[in-house]
Amino acid sequence: MKVAICGAGIAGLALAERLSALGAEVVLLERSSGPRAQGYMIDFFGAGYDAAEAIGVLPAIEKVSHRITEASLVDESGRRRAGLRYTQIAKALDGRICSLMRPDLEKVLRDNLPGDVDLRFGTSVADVSHREDGVTVTLDGGAQLDVDLLVGADGIHSTVRALVFGAESQYLRYLGFHSAAYVFAAAGIRDAAADRFVLTDTIDRQMGFYALRDGRVAVFAVHRTPDPELPQDARAAIQDRYAGMGWLVPEALERCPPSADIFYDQVAQVEMPHWRKGRVVLIGDACGAVSLIAGQGASLAVGGAYVLAEQLRRTSSLERALDFYERLWRPVVEEKQEAGRDAAKLFLPASSSQQWTRRTALRLAGLPMVRRRINARLIGEPTAVIAMLRSGSPEFDSSGS
Repeated sequence: MKVAICGAGIAGLALAERLSALGAEVVLLERSSGPRAQGYMIDFFGAGYDAAEAIGVLPAIEKVSHRITEASLVDESGRRRAGLRYTQIAKALDGRICSLMRPDLEKVLRDNLPGDVDLRFGTSVADVSHREDGVTVTLDGGAQLDVDLLVGADGIHSTVRALVFGAESQYLRYLGFHSAAYVFAAAGIRDAAADRFVLTDTIDRQMGFYALRDGRVAVFAVHRTPDPELPQDARAAIQDRYAGMGWLVPEALERCPPSADIFYDQVAQVEMPHWRKGRVVLIGDACGAVSLIAGQGASLAVGGAYVLAEQLRRTSSLERALDFYERLWRPVVEEKQEAGRDAAKLFLPASSSQQWTRRTALRLAGLPMVRRRINARLIGEPTAVIAMLRSGSPEFDSSGS
């Protein structure tokens, strides 16, 4: 089987490794000229953690992870107002969680690619034509690939989705936020963050700081705006929107890098009635983005890649494998999307009353009832899909469906 995967991000890299290991001929297309350095800190747990363990990359992920002790809320002078200990989250997950930079996770997955994966940077898809026995993919330079399967793993603004399923506006659910992330060197800010994720205790806009092991600081910023349109100059937009905030924010704004070195996007989800058409299928954010606020996009990308590869391995009918992949994985994604929408108010309050509620909830996080509620918002419901696939359960076998 010959497979073209569009997008060498987390989902595409994980799927390329799995399919190549299973004997497929894999072409991995990435429109960026090289690996992307822009990104943000993620908490990696749940289905993706289980899949990474099955794939064998979990030790490498743990090696590049960071030790975070607490998510802390601080006021305009840097005084701690409330916090959530990471040990509480880790306990709810039986310790199966890592915190790491998104580019570091991509590097782990890229380094794990078999040598026969044809990884092409600076290449994008211009057109897709369906054939009875496959797909013809036309690249931006005019070359064509005839493949048995095309996978769109190219993110929330997926080109494959637009070409095959229609305009982005049909599927994007804007949640009312813009987010940004960048990295810079500042010893004072790094020392203030130490081993915590430090967040400003503010309304409608918020900036958070992580200390990285190489001496730099990672910034994550989010603010409310009714307009989903992205600014032409991300640096100018950040410096304008977060101006006037106290504590470490002025220095962070002064050290904000050029727009090319900033991750900036709207916070949105992708909701689609179907994830496949013919022999084209979508995975990761392309079909089921949960949003940055939900915080499980990377985990779902790795988990979804594992599920899709397993279904393709377990049956000789490609179409049936694609359908069963969606039947298995869609409920998992939709539950995380719902949890993400529910977590929005806790993540960034829109009023002083919501701000007080968030602060109080974190202060009472040690109480069992409050702890369960916070964990439900941050983690969502566990899924046994990966574990059942690893066990070879016939309930998850498409060959008999």
